[in-house]
This record gives sequence, structure tokens and C-alpha cells, in this order.
Amino acid sequence: MNIKVIVAAHKPYIMPNDDMYLPLHVGKKGKDEIGFIGDDSGDNISEKNPFFCEFTGIYWAYKNLEADYIGLVHYRRHFSLNPKGTDFSRVLSGQEAQKLFETTDVILPKQQNYYIESLYSHYSHTHSEQHLEVLEQVVSEKYPEYVPFVERLKKRTSAHMFNMFIMKKDIFKAYCDFVFDVLFEIEKRIDTSKMSSFDARLFGRIGELLLDIWLEKNQIKYKEIPYFYTEKIKLAKKVFSFLRAKFFGKKYKGSF
Repeated sequence: MNIKVIVAAHKPYIMPNDDMYLPLHVGKKGKDEIGFIGDDSGDNISEKNPFFCEFTGIYWAYKNLEADYIGLVHYRRHFSLNPKGTDFSRVLSGQEAQKLFETTDVILPKQQNYYIESLYSHYSHTHSEQHLEVLEQVVSEKYPEYVPFVERLKKRTSAHMFNMFIMKKDIFKAYCDFVFDVLFEIEKRIDTSKMSSFDARLFGRIGELLLDIWLEKNQIKYKEIPYFYTEKIKLAKKVFSFLRAKFFGKKYKGSF
């Protein structure tokens, strides 16, 4: 069983000591070397990284990587069956992944729950509702059978976030066929030229929402496992910004 999980990175960083992982410099085009293979080789969209985030890495894997199972994690965020602490020895191993794939075809992170608002309202409060309106337009035109699953964003309060996953190859290819077709069409309809660098990353955020839409529509079974951060996150700031966006209409201005 050949499993390859790209580790999306934009700067040098410690990487898991396991052959399953492939460090990938996302947004590599025109940038200095950091010692990892770049997403600017082969068939690629590396130049779109400021707008598509880690999806330039996913696209690179979609078009260029051969393996039985393909996935993505982040340089500071990893799957783990024992997520307490930040020790890299806790990172999901290839052997553990093989064991999981005896009973599933897809591995996802535990869902993130927003509790007091839906995915749709959360996006509207923190970014721009126009992005979701365009998403609805594109899906209704190109994939009308998906419309009921997009509508669920208005009621759902939890989702699989971060664009993290490991999928059997044929499932991964089918997912990418859908998600990039939708994202490239949305890209044609939203002008990012006057947006801040933070707001312009909207295609990565919309793609994040498309994962559960695609999984539910196609009734893909999956296994959820924990994830952990290799560094401490600014939880208090994150919660404060979340509440300020919901109750006072203050949009997010940067990542946490």
C-alpha cells in the first residue's frame, strides 16, 4: 500500500520522519528555495497560491503524484491518534494509516463545531456573503444535483476544516475533478484585484466548504481521527474575533 501525504509548507520547518510524508513548497513559483519539492513542477497552478492557499498543493498532487492513497496536512497541523502535546512523535505514521485503511477509504480530521451559528452565517460574518452567493450560482448551473447539499450550509454548525484528508486514489481524483471545476468557475466571477491579501484567499476557504458537500452528495464513508498543532494557537484571540464578528459585524483581518 503506497500512501503519500503532502505536507504543505511555505517556509523551512521540521517534518515528520516517515516515508508517507512528502514536504511540498506551496506557492513555490518565483520564490526562493526552502529545501522541499515545489508545487511549480509538472502540471500546476502554483501562481494561484495567494488566492487558492493549499489548493495549489492539492492540485499538484492531483495532476502529478502517483500513489494508492493521497492526502494533505499542514506543516504545523497534523493527524494523530494521540494528539496531546506538540511532540512530532505523535504524528500519524504510515503504519497507523495502513491499519486505518483496512476499514475505510478516507481519513478526515475531527469536525470543528461553531455551536452558535451555521457555516453560512459564520462565513458571512467573517468574510463576504457574496462569495457564497457565487458558489450557489455556480453549483446550480454546473452541478444542480449538489444544490440541496450547498443549502445545508445554512443550517450546519460543524464541518471538516483545514482541507486535511487522506483518500483512496480514485476518490481523491473524483473529488478534485469536482472541486477544481467549481473553484475555477468561481474565480472567473469574483474580482480579487482590490482585495487585501487576506481576503483574496477566498478560493481556499470556499474549497474548504466544498469537501463536505462533495462527501455527502456522493455518500462517501470516512473515518475521523484527531489532529494537533505543533505550536500553540492564539485561542483567546480566535474566540474573541469569532464573537466580535458574529455580534458586532467585525470581519476577520488576518489568520490566528
